[in-house]
Formats: sequence, structure tokens, C-alpha cells
Amino acid sequence: NLAVLHENGRGVPQDSAKAARLYSLVAEQGVANAQFNLGNSYAQGMGVPQDDPEAARLFRRAANKGHSGAQLELGQCYDLGRGVPQDDDEAVRLYHRAAEQ
Repeated sequence: NLAVLHENGRGVPQDSAKAARLYSLVAEQGVANAQFNLGNSYAQGMGVPQDDPEAARLFRRAANKGHSGAQLELGQCYDLGRGVPQDDDEAVRLYHRAAEQ
């Protein structure tokens, strides 16, 4: 999609901020892949200020829709205490959910 092209600079100038804005528009409509990509933007501070709690919130929204990548990333958030309280049990639960798909 257009956000991915802007994020990677494929066919258009690379623009992380524009990619994040486009991901945000689609994420607000409930699209799990956009929520996951926007979560990565916040986790890495690409095009938006780095914000672990916001990244975890977006990963959770996508994970609840069955997005395995978001389940893995949210598991890592709990594993490392990034943006959420550190919780080994929740990390393991999310890792299992991601692996089962």
C-alpha cells in the first residue's frame, strides 16, 4: 500500500512521517496490519516520536484481531517491560498465540 511505499521509499520519496500518517488513517478504521505497522513506527520512532506505551496499545489492538506479528511484538513488550509492566506469563501466552497461527 501507499504507506509501505513511503516507509521504504519505493517508487516515491522515502518519508517515514507520511507513512505514519497514512498508517494512522487506516489503523483508525480497525485494520490490523496498519495498527501493527503504526505500532512499529512508534516502537522505533520512525516518523513519529518514539513511544513504547502507544506502540504496545497498537500492538494489542492488532493482536486482539489475530495478527501474529502483533502478538509477537506485544509479547516482547511484556517480556522486556516496554510500554507495559513486565509480565513473563503474559509474554509466554502471547508467544504461544503467535506460534499457533
